[in-house]
This record gives sequence, structure tokens and C-alpha cells, in this order.
Amino acid sequence: MENKYFKNLTNEERDIIANKGTEAPFSGEYNDHFEQGYFVCRACNNKLYESKSKFDSGCGWPSFDDEVPGAIVRYEDNSLGRQRTEICCSKCDGHLGHVFQGEKITPKDTRHCVNSLSIRFISSSSLEN
Repeated sequence: MENKYFKNLTNEERDIIANKGTEAPFSGEYNDHFEQGYFVCRACNNKLYESKSKFDSGCGWPSFDDEVPGAIVRYEDNSLGRQRTEICCSKCDGHLGHVFQGEKITPKDTRHCVNSLSIRFISSSSLEN
């Protein structure tokens, strides 16, 4: 049975979120996006990341060094011949990307490497209206 949260996704979004795909580096709408607000899961609207945790890692995908508590689940991923940690939305289990530690890029030493097609931005200014 298909996940009810995935039924209204575009084919491109479904490829990333449901089928664990990856968008091309430097192609996503949120790679260079630094407005104040927060990011939610594109499939189920679960709040995932505050904009204050986003940083420019230079990797080509939106990067965050912290998540909203309880918003992310982690899975061991041994695809592509290496061990990585997949991150998914805790509400709908949609694929977000991968998390890396030990790179010494931020004080928290964590980089959530997220596909833009997995998330949607909510501006702080839109909440004030």
C-alpha cells in the first residue's frame, strides 16, 4: 500500500522522497536560500529544520547542523558501496537525504545534507501576517 502522504507528489518529488533518489548537486531551490523561517517535509508538512541551523557547506545541497527534536529518523544505508546514515521524516518516513558527522564544518560537527525536493520553506514574514 502506498504511503498516503506521497500520493500528491510530482513524479520528481516522488523519485526523491518515496524512492530515495537524489537531486543533482547545486540544482535545488534551497541550496542558496537563507531567509528566516523554517523547513517542513514536502510530503506531510512535518516541521524539520529552523533556518538558523542552515549553513553553506559548499556540497551543493541544503545543509543543516541541527534538526527539530523528534523530526528526523536515521537508518543505516550501505548503498553505493559505503556506509552512510540516511535521514527521513519521522511523520511520513519520506527520504530527506543523509547526515554526516566528523567533518569539522560546524561547531556541532554535523551536516544534514538534504534534497530541496524533500522540503518546503515557510517564511517567518508569512507567519507575521
